[in-house]
Amino acid sequence: MMRTALRAPDGPAEVIADVLRLLAVLSIVVAAIGWGPLSGLSFLAVLAVMLIPRLLHLRAGFDIAFGIAVLFSTWSSVLGVYHTTRWWDVPMHFLTNGLLAALAFVVLVRLGVLADPATLPHPMLSATVATTALGLTMGVIWELFEWFGRAFIDDDILVGYADTLGDLLAGGLGSVVAGLSMRFLMARPRARTQPEVKT
Repeated sequence: MMRTALRAPDGPAEVIADVLRLLAVLSIVVAAIGWGPLSGLSFLAVLAVMLIPRLLHLRAGFDIAFGIAVLFSTWSSVLGVYHTTRWWDVPMHFLTNGLLAALAFVVLVRLGVLADPATLPHPMLSATVATTALGLTMGVIWELFEWFGRAFIDDDILVGYADTLGDLLAGGLGSVVAGLSMRFLMARPRARTQPEVKT
Protein backbone atom coordinates (compact mmCIF):
# COMPACT_ATOMS: atom_id res chain seq x y z
CA MET A 1 0.00 0.00 0.00
CA MET A 2 2.85 2.39 0.81
CA ARG A 3 4.38 1.59 -2.57
CA THR A 4 1.09 2.60 -4.23
CA ALA A 5 0.98 5.85 -2.26
CA LEU A 6 4.53 6.82 -3.26
CA ARG A 7 4.30 5.85 -6.93
CA ALA A 8 4.59 8.54 -9.61
CA PRO A 9 1.31 9.85 -11.07
CA ASP A 10 0.11 7.78 -14.02
CA GLY A 11 -0.99 10.41 -16.50
CA PRO A 12 -2.28 14.02 -16.31
CA ALA A 13 -5.51 13.11 -14.48
CA GLU A 14 -3.58 11.65 -11.55
CA VAL A 15 -1.40 14.77 -11.51
CA ILE A 16 -4.57 16.86 -11.09
CA ALA A 17 -5.70 14.60 -8.23
CA ASP A 18 -2.31 15.05 -6.52
CA VAL A 19 -2.52 18.82 -6.99
CA LEU A 20 -5.86 18.73 -5.15
CA ARG A 21 -4.15 16.89 -2.28
CA LEU A 22 -1.50 19.61 -2.24
CA LEU A 23 -4.30 22.19 -2.02
CA ALA A 24 -5.63 20.28 0.98
CA VAL A 25 -2.21 20.57 2.66
CA LEU A 26 -2.15 24.32 2.00
CA SER A 27 -5.73 24.59 3.25
CA ILE A 28 -4.68 23.15 6.62
CA VAL A 29 -2.24 26.02 7.13
CA VAL A 30 -4.43 28.77 5.68
CA ALA A 31 -7.56 27.69 7.58
CA ALA A 32 -5.69 27.24 10.87
CA ILE A 33 -4.14 30.71 10.63
CA GLY A 34 -7.20 32.52 9.30
CA TRP A 35 -10.08 30.72 11.01
CA GLY A 36 -8.59 28.88 13.97
CA PRO A 37 -7.25 25.42 14.86
CA LEU A 38 -10.60 23.62 14.47
CA SER A 39 -10.75 24.70 10.83
CA GLY A 40 -7.20 23.49 10.32
CA LEU A 41 -8.10 20.13 11.88
CA SER A 42 -11.06 19.86 9.51
CA PHE A 43 -8.73 20.05 6.52
CA LEU A 44 -6.32 17.61 8.15
CA ALA A 45 -9.18 15.10 8.23
CA VAL A 46 -10.01 15.98 4.61
CA LEU A 47 -6.41 15.31 3.54
CA ALA A 48 -6.42 11.93 5.28
CA VAL A 49 -9.59 10.89 3.44
CA MET A 50 -8.29 12.24 0.12
CA LEU A 51 -5.30 9.89 0.34
CA ILE A 52 -7.53 6.79 0.28
CA PRO A 53 -8.35 6.85 -3.48
CA ARG A 54 -4.62 7.03 -4.23
CA LEU A 55 -3.80 4.22 -1.82
CA LEU A 56 -6.46 2.04 -3.45
CA HIS A 57 -5.39 3.13 -6.96
CA LEU A 58 -8.95 4.08 -7.90
CA ARG A 59 -9.86 5.72 -11.17
CA ALA A 60 -8.38 9.19 -11.46
CA GLY A 61 -11.76 10.64 -12.46
CA PHE A 62 -13.26 9.48 -9.17
CA ASP A 63 -10.19 10.72 -7.29
CA ILE A 64 -10.57 14.19 -8.80
CA ALA A 65 -14.33 14.37 -8.21
CA PHE A 66 -13.90 13.24 -4.62
CA GLY A 67 -11.12 15.75 -3.94
CA ILE A 68 -13.08 18.67 -5.40
CA ALA A 69 -16.23 17.72 -3.48
CA VAL A 70 -14.63 17.42 -0.04
CA LEU A 71 -12.53 20.57 -0.50
CA PHE A 72 -15.54 22.62 -1.65
CA SER A 73 -17.68 21.21 1.14
CA THR A 74 -15.15 21.98 3.86
CA TRP A 75 -14.28 25.45 2.60
CA SER A 76 -18.01 26.20 2.34
CA SER A 77 -18.28 25.40 6.03
CA VAL A 78 -15.22 27.42 7.02
CA LEU A 79 -16.30 30.46 4.98
CA GLY A 80 -19.89 30.31 6.23
CA VAL A 81 -21.41 29.72 2.79
CA TYR A 82 -24.03 27.39 4.29
CA HIS A 83 -25.36 30.37 6.28
CA THR A 84 -25.33 32.90 3.45
CA THR A 85 -26.54 30.53 0.71
CA ARG A 86 -28.87 28.06 2.39
CA TRP A 87 -29.57 25.94 -0.74
CA TRP A 88 -25.84 25.21 -1.18
CA ASP A 89 -26.13 22.58 1.56
CA VAL A 90 -28.24 20.30 -0.69
CA PRO A 91 -25.81 19.77 -3.63
CA MET A 92 -22.89 19.44 -1.22
CA HIS A 93 -24.64 16.67 0.70
CA PHE A 94 -25.63 14.99 -2.57
CA LEU A 95 -22.05 14.98 -3.85
CA THR A 96 -20.00 14.37 -0.73
CA ASN A 97 -22.33 11.81 0.84
CA GLY A 98 -22.58 9.89 -2.44
CA LEU A 99 -18.85 9.92 -3.10
CA LEU A 100 -18.03 8.99 0.51
CA ALA A 101 -20.51 6.10 0.32
CA ALA A 102 -18.86 4.90 -2.89
CA LEU A 103 -15.42 5.13 -1.30
CA ALA A 104 -16.58 3.27 1.81
CA PHE A 105 -18.11 0.53 -0.35
CA VAL A 106 -14.89 0.03 -2.32
CA VAL A 107 -12.83 -0.06 0.90
CA LEU A 108 -15.11 -2.68 2.46
CA VAL A 109 -15.04 -4.81 -0.70
CA ARG A 110 -11.24 -4.62 -0.90
CA LEU A 111 -11.02 -5.61 2.79
CA GLY A 112 -13.33 -8.58 2.19
CA VAL A 113 -16.02 -7.25 4.54
CA LEU A 114 -18.53 -7.01 1.66
CA ALA A 115 -18.76 -9.29 -1.35
CA ASP A 116 -17.51 -8.02 -4.68
CA PRO A 117 -20.74 -7.27 -6.58
CA ALA A 118 -19.19 -8.75 -9.75
CA THR A 119 -19.39 -12.18 -8.07
CA LEU A 120 -23.11 -11.84 -7.22
CA PRO A 121 -26.16 -12.68 -9.38
CA HIS A 122 -27.31 -9.05 -9.58
CA PRO A 123 -24.15 -6.92 -9.38
CA MET A 124 -25.68 -3.49 -10.06
CA LEU A 125 -28.58 -4.01 -7.68
CA SER A 126 -26.29 -5.39 -4.97
CA ALA A 127 -23.85 -2.49 -5.29
CA THR A 128 -26.66 0.09 -5.30
CA VAL A 129 -28.39 -1.35 -2.22
CA ALA A 130 -25.14 -1.63 -0.24
CA THR A 131 -23.86 1.81 -1.27
CA THR A 132 -27.20 3.46 -0.47
CA ALA A 133 -27.28 1.77 2.96
CA LEU A 134 -23.73 2.96 3.65
CA GLY A 135 -24.58 6.48 2.48
CA LEU A 136 -27.68 6.75 4.65
CA THR A 137 -25.77 5.40 7.66
CA MET A 138 -22.98 7.90 7.13
CA GLY A 139 -25.57 10.65 6.72
CA VAL A 140 -27.16 9.80 10.08
CA ILE A 141 -23.73 9.74 11.75
CA TRP A 142 -22.96 13.17 10.22
CA GLU A 143 -26.24 14.62 11.49
CA LEU A 144 -25.47 13.29 14.98
CA PHE A 145 -22.04 14.91 14.71
CA GLU A 146 -23.68 18.22 13.74
CA TRP A 147 -26.03 18.00 16.71
CA PHE A 148 -23.11 17.27 19.04
CA GLY A 149 -21.13 20.15 17.52
CA ARG A 150 -23.97 22.63 18.03
CA ALA A 151 -24.69 21.40 21.57
CA PHE A 152 -21.12 21.28 22.87
CA ILE A 153 -18.74 23.10 20.49
CA ASP A 154 -20.29 25.86 18.36
CA ASP A 155 -23.94 26.94 18.50
CA ASP A 156 -23.53 28.53 15.06
CA ILE A 157 -23.79 25.10 13.39
CA LEU A 158 -27.05 24.74 11.46
CA VAL A 159 -29.33 22.00 12.74
CA GLY A 160 -33.09 21.48 12.67
CA TYR A 161 -35.75 19.00 11.64
CA ALA A 162 -36.15 20.25 8.07
CA ASP A 163 -32.40 20.69 7.62
CA THR A 164 -31.68 17.18 8.87
CA LEU A 165 -34.30 15.50 6.67
CA GLY A 166 -33.19 17.51 3.64
CA ASP A 167 -29.56 16.56 4.22
CA LEU A 168 -30.43 12.86 4.62
CA LEU A 169 -32.57 12.89 1.47
CA ALA A 170 -29.89 14.60 -0.62
CA GLY A 171 -27.18 12.30 0.72
CA GLY A 172 -29.34 9.24 0.15
CA LEU A 173 -30.03 10.20 -3.47
CA GLY A 174 -26.34 10.84 -4.03
CA SER A 175 -25.58 7.39 -2.65
CA VAL A 176 -28.10 5.79 -5.02
CA VAL A 177 -26.40 7.46 -7.99
CA ALA A 178 -23.00 6.33 -6.68
CA GLY A 179 -24.27 2.77 -6.34
CA LEU A 180 -25.58 2.76 -9.91
CA SER A 181 -22.13 3.93 -11.06
CA MET A 182 -20.21 1.36 -9.03
CA ARG A 183 -19.34 -0.93 -11.96
CA PHE A 184 -17.38 1.95 -13.49
CA LEU A 185 -15.96 3.20 -10.19
CA MET A 186 -14.70 -0.21 -9.09
CA ALA A 187 -13.00 -1.05 -12.38
CA ARG A 188 -9.28 -0.86 -11.81
CA PRO A 189 -7.56 1.60 -14.13
CA ARG A 190 -5.36 0.02 -16.76
CA ALA A 191 -1.68 0.30 -16.10
CA ARG A 192 0.13 2.51 -18.57
CA THR A 193 2.04 0.32 -20.98
CA GLN A 194 5.68 1.02 -21.55
CA PRO A 195 6.79 1.45 -25.17
CA GLU A 196 8.76 -1.47 -26.57
CA VAL A 197 12.46 -0.91 -26.93
CA LYS A 198 13.69 -2.32 -30.21
CA THR A 199 17.17 -3.77 -30.25
